Amino acid sequence: MTVAYPRKLRGQLSAQDILDQVVRQREIHMVTINRYRFNEQRSCKDLTDLIERLDGKPRDLIKDLSHHVADEARHALWLTDLLYELGEDIGTPPGTSYIDEFERMISYDTIGSNPEDAIIESLAAINVTEKRGCEYFAAHIRALEKSEQTSENIKVRETIEKIMPEEVAHVRWGNRKLAEIAKKSEALHAKVDTAKRKYAAIEQAAYESGMDVLAGAEVRRVENLMKIADTLPLWQRPQYLIDQLPQTLFSSDLQKTRIDLVKKAWDKDPSSFVEKFIPMFFNANLKDTANKAGTY
Repeated sequence: MTVAYPRKLRGQLSAQDILDQVVRQREIHMVTINRYRFNEQRSCKDLTDLIERLDGKPRDLIKDLSHHVADEARHALWLTDLLYELGEDIGTPPGTSYIDEFERMISYDTIGSNPEDAIIESLAAINVTEKRGCEYFAAHIRALEKSEQTSENIKVRETIEKIMPEEVAHVRWGNRKLAEIAKKSEALHAKVDTAKRKYAAIEQAAYESGMDVLAGAEVRRVENLMKIADTLPLWQRPQYLIDQLPQTLFSSDLQKTRIDLVKKAWDKDPSSFVEKFIPMFFNANLKDTANKAGTY
């Protein structure tokens, strides 16, 4: 069976590479924590929507999902309290939303009408996003352990350390539920496997959409979209691409993020903008770009 796991950004930067840089730059660090808060908060809404769609059946899944909502709400609360205590923003974080991109690339027309199909797809979607969260939280904790042990860094680390075990439990729960369904029949095994591949591709595309704003990002987004389409039945692929291509190629969020970055870089230091920012924007080597960004 397919094992879905988070992959590096453009095959180059790991979560650890990214978080090691993030914790060195306070403004970006605080935005990252606010993104965690926002994602945990949105998870409550999305899980509640799923519970309502399931309409009470199956009962054991409804119970588990209700506990899941409570966990995510608690995580959002802890992160909100942390940011509030630090005097930081608790509004909608800037840039492309990972969750919005993830949901945009799910075409509900590609999900079967069978209730069990919807459950499989929902569990696969939850599972792969929880895995990304665990990867980031673990990398964040390690990055903070290596950083200066300021009171602020300690507070951030301790908050994430409280969240981490529950997120790991969510991943294990999802793995177990999907495995239980897959064992019922060969047909269901195939559906679970397909759902895992599909949502792994969607998650990677959503992740990169929120992280990759450099030159050529539009082309890379289309490449990721094609990978998602490859997981769909042949007859669903044309319509999926027709529906998704316009937003993928002409993303207003991407352009706005680029404009904001250019403005900040120019305002900070016009000479460095020409010497460092422009070459960095066109650099295909992400590790080199990340290292330069850390000193920019």
